[in-house]
Amino acid sequence: NFTQICISYVLAPLSLLYFLAIYLKFAFKIYKKGSQKYEIPIISIGNLVLGGSGKTPFTKMLFEHFSPKFRTFIVLRGYGRKSSGAILVAKDGEILTNVKKSGDEAMEYALSLRGANVIVSANRALGIKMAMQNGANLILLDDGFSKFDIAKFDILMRPNPEPKLKLCLPSGAYRYPFSFYKFGDFIAREGQTHFRKSKILNKSEKMVLVTAIANPARLEAFFSECVGQVFFPDHYDFSKEELSEILQTYGAT
Repeated sequence: NFTQICISYVLAPLSLLYFLAIYLKFAFKIYKKGSQKYEIPIISIGNLVLGGSGKTPFTKMLFEHFSPKFRTFIVLRGYGRKSSGAILVAKDGEILTNVKKSGDEAMEYALSLRGANVIVSANRALGIKMAMQNGANLILLDDGFSKFDIAKFDILMRPNPEPKLKLCLPSGAYRYPFSFYKFGDFIAREGQTHFRKSKILNKSEKMVLVTAIANPARLEAFFSECVGQVFFPDHYDFSKEELSEILQTYGAT
């Protein structure tokens, strides 16, 4: 709205500084240090904006496609985990740690993918090394676009819908300049290059929808089938007690 646009332009000088900092980081890593090349192919799935753009289901789809032919590992940061360093979360479908050490997204991969191989590491180069030591011959780098010093095939997810203001933080929702789409090797557009389908399994008489994703509006098609909706912040670490209280509050089954 008009007020938000005004606030955005007031913050524009800070966005310019952020923009310059990102370009300097990019230039230093690419033109000064170069990109580290590995003996095996690396596919990065990333985006330019804050919030959800469908990276997780897209990465799962790629794993399911490639894993029958290649020993595929997913390497990700492990956002929100209560641990540090590189951790092997799952190997050949065997889960080797708990969700507090892995983070919720890594455990989602481990639980939902058959024969999952998952590593969390803030230092992606260290995670790649661990994957190769465990026999990887293909790596999927979750949210790896910013790792300019790693040679990889970059898939960039364009969100649907896209932010109305194509400005960097804090004026807009772009954490990397909109022009950086030119550095992507493949641009994935939901509704064009790929499609997403969602459905409810094991329907109950009175369901309450509880979610901790960046864009709860993605689930709007299911609101009418539920007695209520409860939105937590992205990656929120909610407890069993909180969920039990929600069931009681809404009288949900």
